[in-house]
Amino acid sequence: MGRRGQGGIVRRLGWAMDPRSFKVYPIAAPLSHEESKHYLQRFWEKLPDRGQIVVFDRSWYGRVLVERVEGIASRQEWQRGYEEINQFERMLVADGVRIVKCFLHITPAEQIRRFKDRLANPLKRWKLSYEDLRNRARWTDYEVAIEDMIEKTSTTNAPWHLVPTNDKPYGRLAAFTILIDRLGEGLRLEPRPLDPTIAEAAAQLLDDS
Repeated sequence: MGRRGQGGIVRRLGWAMDPRSFKVYPIAAPLSHEESKHYLQRFWEKLPDRGQIVVFDRSWYGRVLVERVEGIASRQEWQRGYEEINQFERMLVADGVRIVKCFLHITPAEQIRRFKDRLANPLKRWKLSYEDLRNRARWTDYEVAIEDMIEKTSTTNAPWHLVPTNDKPYGRLAAFTILIDRLGEGLRLEPRPLDPTIAEAAAQLLDDS
């Protein structure tokens, strides 16, 4: 739930990845010109090209979480959202996209501890917003929405991975392990052999120098 450490995981992924093939999209409320469109449309424009890795820091699951809890989407809209999301992800997987869904979870007590730490530390206060404090009062509502989300959208091809993150180093390691296992599945990860043409050209150049 709130302040679960996803920012730290995303930053550390960025340190290790080639920025030409690694993109991060932090998702906030839709812009004014997006509000009249289907909620999935703005995500279509950010899907990865072949060979790219894209991270959505929050995603289309806002329809069945924050939009449900805050009453932004009608009951009919968010209930319909489960099957819409499943169909969307099924289509992506069929097209060769590998989807990894991680839900980072902290306990209520740990969330309060982090709130207090951010309030006391001037260098961390920017991490705490009014919405974080207001949403704390809706913890039970979000728990119900999260349980429904996981039950209805954890599928064979796009399962949910629940990652406990009270301990940040443990949570980061667990998330990285899940990502490596899924994205590396079926791929040859050993170094490529030296191309004979390159080897021959290099030998001639080095022998002559």
